[in-house]
Amino acid sequence: MTDKAKIGFIGLGFMGRGMAANLARAGYPMMVKGNRDRAPVEALVAQGAVEAPSPREMAESCEIIHLCLSNSGQVEAVIRGEDGILASGRKGLIVIDTTTADPVSTAALATEMAAAGMTLVDAPLGRTPKEAEEGTLDAMVGCDAETFAKVKPVIEVWAGNITHVGDTGSGHRMKLVMNFISMGYAALYAEALTMGVKSGLSPQAVREVIGGSRLSNGFFDTFMRAAVARERDVHRFTITNAAKDTRYAAAMATEAGMANPLGAAIRNAFAQMEAAGKGGDYVPWLADHVAALNGLDLEAAVAQSSA
Repeated sequence: MTDKAKIGFIGLGFMGRGMAANLARAGYPMMVKGNRDRAPVEALVAQGAVEAPSPREMAESCEIIHLCLSNSGQVEAVIRGEDGILASGRKGLIVIDTTTADPVSTAALATEMAAAGMTLVDAPLGRTPKEAEEGTLDAMVGCDAETFAKVKPVIEVWAGNITHVGDTGSGHRMKLVMNFISMGYAALYAEALTMGVKSGLSPQAVREVIGGSRLSNGFFDTFMRAAVARERDVHRFTITNAAKDTRYAAAMATEAGMANPLGAAIRNAFAQMEAAGKGGDYVPWLADHVAALNGLDLEAAVAQSSA
């Protein structure tokens, strides 16, 4: 027997599968619900987890539920759906939403859940699937202080850097600020790489010089490992997710009543690639897209410079 809270986990994608595996290894009784990919569900069931037939039935059995989904529409469906979390009527339930979500949606859901005796915590993620597997993600957490004290030991299982940034909704706002910066990096790096190569520099030289300077950072490293070293899976975050996050950030800026010209340019970079049917590509392949718009085959330029 265990005195640990029973944990539910909905969303076993690139990030969620590692987080859930860490919770299972830490001895938490688990219920899980995946989507099309059966592999992570079956792996967790083999670790002792139980597969939940619906969010409602998971909520009826669990004390804390994690959500790790792609967008606010999916979160709303899981919470408000006919067989959703709210339908369980489970008073005292805590839902930790690690999705990068729309703060307006988060606020509405938090109000509805509070009226049903439930608590919504937003705890979006920083870093990559590698850190999800290692249990060293960043988490920016939005909730009241009492709830934070309850959930922190659980979050510590999958996060190495945890910051309580304010009340519910604060985490999602902070994450959008972070993704505004990171997707801005991606758009800037893609254009800079094309500029350098079109001007006669090798892609490898651009990577080496900037990577060895004070302009380097972890995002630059994985972006260039993909775009220049052609490590296709080193930076697994899709264009579709990037486009969604930049739309949410633009809406947040509009709601705040601020001018956001850089945000518009960043959002359009990803919207254009998504509209071209490349939403399933990972973010660093924006470099190939920008290069192609300028008559350059980046992969060929890398190969030629390596010869």
